Amino acid sequence: MTTIEFPKSMKWGAATAAYQIEGAADKGGRAPSIWDTFSHTPGNVKNGDNGDYACDSYHKYEEDVQLLKELGVDVYRFSISWPRVIPQGKGEVNPEGVAYYQRLIDSLLENGIEPMITLYHWDLPQTLQDQGGWENRDTVEAFQEYAKAMYEAFGDQVKNWITINEPWCASFLSNYLGVHAPGKQDLQAAVDVAHHLLLAHGKAVEAFREMIPDGEIGYAPNADWLEPFSSAEEDHEACRREMQWKVEWFMDPVFKGTYPDLLQSIFADNNAYLKVEEGDMETISQPIDFMGINYYSGSIARYKEGSGLFEAEPIWVDYDKTDIGWPVYSEGFYKLLTYIHQQYGEVPIYITENGACYNHEVENGIVNDQPRIDYLKKHLTALHRAMKSGVPIKGYILWSLLDNFEWAEGYSKRFGSVHVNYRTFERTKKESYYWYQQTVHNNWFEI
Repeated sequence: MTTIEFPKSMKWGAATAAYQIEGAADKGGRAPSIWDTFSHTPGNVKNGDNGDYACDSYHKYEEDVQLLKELGVDVYRFSISWPRVIPQGKGEVNPEGVAYYQRLIDSLLENGIEPMITLYHWDLPQTLQDQGGWENRDTVEAFQEYAKAMYEAFGDQVKNWITINEPWCASFLSNYLGVHAPGKQDLQAAVDVAHHLLLAHGKAVEAFREMIPDGEIGYAPNADWLEPFSSAEEDHEACRREMQWKVEWFMDPVFKGTYPDLLQSIFADNNAYLKVEEGDMETISQPIDFMGINYYSGSIARYKEGSGLFEAEPIWVDYDKTDIGWPVYSEGFYKLLTYIHQQYGEVPIYITENGACYNHEVENGIVNDQPRIDYLKKHLTALHRAMKSGVPIKGYILWSLLDNFEWAEGYSKRFGSVHVNYRTFERTKKESYYWYQQTVHNNWFEI
């Protein structure tokens, strides 16, 4: 047996997102978000599922905090539902919504758990979408005002904040590929949304520096790793184009103050143009305290003419796959982290999401999800390799605490360390929960 031991400074956590777990969609003054609209539109979400009830964490948050306490984590990353706290997207703050998050924060702190708040995890108020959503530059200002309201409400107690979760998903997956809300298929819209999301991030950082000078703020892009299929130049170039779409397009502006020229040319060839106004890049590229990385999978890829915008075809042969169909590719996790470190320097990193979909059910009171444990062992070993290679990792946050509404997959895919019965909302700890609990307690595990 080999022991993988982490430094004492390592922070361990678990994560969720508001629309995926809260439910209570029409309770406490909450107004609809784009995900309410999207999920209630036939054909958008598997089985016609929606987040109306989700895990009912709005009512069961105290039980969930106890699960976190028993798990032994240092940090709980959760998101605020913008339409719960500012139902119209801008203007009047909803006291009931703020009170809900105040109760949650108080409960976390009473149980020795550090809150980490994500301001935007995709649930844009529908009223703002009706005015153009993230395509409309005015939404950037609305987001800054929302951020200020949350800093005012919770800044005395909460010192760790994330502005935007997975801007690639909120822009290209949602507005070019059309898989997520609002479900558009328009490359220009996606390019506009991507820029406005990064600008909103910068505006929120500006306000944060004034209002919570003793706190830390970052953002949480998603990324995967593409390994060239062969040494052929065309395979390397195909992977480079795809990787720039997933990594550099959302990191270069923040850390270098520029967008990749190659992608701007590809977008322009497809009649989509980046629209940058004076001062935008300075706002986006303000220093941040950490970056989050959300990593799940990756693949080998090769050049194939006509295979999408970047002509990169993934090859998933020889990989185990999770129940959502994603390859288990822990080597890609190590390579991604070392690549980001080489590209962007000594920026502290939280792994803000990492986990796996396995749909094991409760049998005799037990959920035996050994494949998830195996996945976590492989990825935490890859993380340890990256740390030993000099990557400045601050902490690891498991996705997810609970099985939940998995966006366009509805309730058909389970990522949680705790099983949720979506009829009764009963929570059952999985074997992976107990494995992670022991790892957090020991700060090491064996392989």
